[in-house]
Amino acid sequence: MDEKELAAQWEQQVQEDAAKPDATQDNKPDDKKEVSAENVKPANFSPLKAAGTPSGMNNLDFILEVPLQVSVHIGSTKMLIKDLLQLGQGSIIELSKIAGEPMDVLVNDRLIARGEVVVVNDKFGIRLTDIMSPSERVEQLS
Repeated sequence: MDEKELAAQWEQQVQEDAAKPDATQDNKPDDKKEVSAENVKPANFSPLKAAGTPSGMNNLDFILEVPLQVSVHIGSTKMLIKDLLQLGQGSIIELSKIAGEPMDVLVNDRLIARGEVVVVNDKFGIRLTDIMSPSERVEQLS
């Protein structure tokens, strides 16, 4: 049974119910309304179908195309505006991390791993050395 047939049956049943005089309605609010066994019918539901999902589709497949922001935090520092304005080409800014210390790999500003900087085809990259366990990532959320 498709959706159009189901909608037609539903509409027909609503019209039939609206046309029937309701013997149980009464203007007295304290009266208990009785339901006779003649008016009770078993529900007739059509079987559920997977709506547009192939049978072999993995549950995570639908989120694989969600874009995420991946960044690597190599360190930070605090500066006064007057010191920032004095920076020029060749200036050096001292960061909070020590040379050789693992870099933080963040996904949507959440720490998920640590790694070391590598050069791949004249571009910088990160070799992951420590990936946060699922329990550690859950602890970060709180």
